[in-house]
Amino acid sequence: MSIDRSDDYLISILKDLCQLPSEIEWVEFKHNNSDPDEIGEYLSALANSAALLGKVTAWLVWGIDNHSHGILGTDFNPRQFKVGNQELGSWLLQLLSPKINFRFHCLLVDKRPVVMLEIDAAFRHPVQFKNIEFIRIGSYKKKLKEFPEKERQLWRLFERRHFEQEIAAENVTAEEVLKFMDYPAYFTLLKSNLPEGREGIIGALAADELIVSGYGGKWNITNLGAMLFARQLSDFRPLKRKSIRVVLYEGEDRAKTIREQEGIKGYACGFKGLIGFITNLLPSNEVIGQALRKEVPMFPELAIRELVANAIIHQDFYATGTAPMIEIFASRIEITNPGLPLVKIDRFLDSPPKSRNEELASFMRRIGICEERGSGIDKVVFQTELYQLPAPIFETTDEHTRTVLFAHRELKEMDKADRVRACYLHACLKYVQRDFMTNTSLRERFGIEEKNRAMVSRIISDTKADELIRCFDDSVGSKAKKYIPWWA
Repeated sequence: MSIDRSDDYLISILKDLCQLPSEIEWVEFKHNNSDPDEIGEYLSALANSAALLGKVTAWLVWGIDNHSHGILGTDFNPRQFKVGNQELGSWLLQLLSPKINFRFHCLLVDKRPVVMLEIDAAFRHPVQFKNIEFIRIGSYKKKLKEFPEKERQLWRLFERRHFEQEIAAENVTAEEVLKFMDYPAYFTLLKSNLPEGREGIIGALAADELIVSGYGGKWNITNLGAMLFARQLSDFRPLKRKSIRVVLYEGEDRAKTIREQEGIKGYACGFKGLIGFITNLLPSNEVIGQALRKEVPMFPELAIRELVANAIIHQDFYATGTAPMIEIFASRIEITNPGLPLVKIDRFLDSPPKSRNEELASFMRRIGICEERGSGIDKVVFQTELYQLPAPIFETTDEHTRTVLFAHRELKEMDKADRVRACYLHACLKYVQRDFMTNTSLRERFGIEEKNRAMVSRIISDTKADELIRCFDDSVGSKAKKYIPWWA
């Protein structure tokens, strides 16, 4: 993982690589060898070796003498090379598992063509090519299974390492740290004074592990630092696809897009602007039910704030080519994040929160972007009840988690599923508040008058029939009955 490369920067890296005394586990030099299977095997071997050695990036370089490391030039051109009718890059990516980031750079060095293949280190799993894992042993490429101790080392490494601790930019100067990171926002959000000197700023960022020491007095920017405080996420190539997208549609489907915006900044320094942008796109309602008699946003800002923060915190950063997305329709808003939840969706209100990204979640709580532990979804459901909106939907796809908030609808406009879902979530909310759902509390939730309590009794009966709630004490009369969720 690295900052996007300019040609000058790549040439400086090449010169550093050529000064290495011999080929090492995370660098391989070639002259003209362009066998696609050989390239795929080296992708696997170099990615796995880089991970084992704590390197951010591995390199396969064409146009360099294998022994003297002198510049020879190469005839290999990956932009024109095809395997069958398929471009080389696509063919390689198709045969790698899991998919990793790699990129070919074509340069002219001393008027000779050189090709550098930049390979991100393996993460979560050893990288396979054609279902075989490779590793570098010295300067030799070998099958990983032939070296079980190396394989065990890799797996132990993957089990210990969190995405936040990995490196987004390696060996950058203090000046570059301040260039790429929005450090004033860091101190503002923590309500701390900005230190007078650069040394104090760098020290504070390092204390929070937003940066860590590199080589030769330089610094490595961690994924945590880049995700939270990047001035531009696109400066960090693997993170540029993690920018949050907001899409406003016309009507209730995705046929026509009115406006689309992709976030630029890190999640912490850009959060306030993101929420402001979303709420400015939302229409207002003059009156919502009986609880509020004034012009208010269609959706409560606190609920949107909490759900967007959840989407950021609970996303699976290892899912490639996808990021949190907020989609706004005429009468609903959908908030989607990559990754399946770590708790069951019907237990969001009562289960202690589990996060793939605990360091990110902890920092977001420190700066007040998300609520106290375990209270976020409670507040979302409370806000929808206060605004007398239909109950939210929590759902999953094969690879994503989605929450849907709906604009106000009268009870008569809600179908049976809407009413049952609202009843169940009301019972859950009451239970986590150390209270019980009753006919009276559910009438208040829907804004129904006492004379229509029979209508609410039917909703309770339907929810019981779906085995989502149960009576707390069957011995009491119908008017005094209390209800709790099925799991209580």
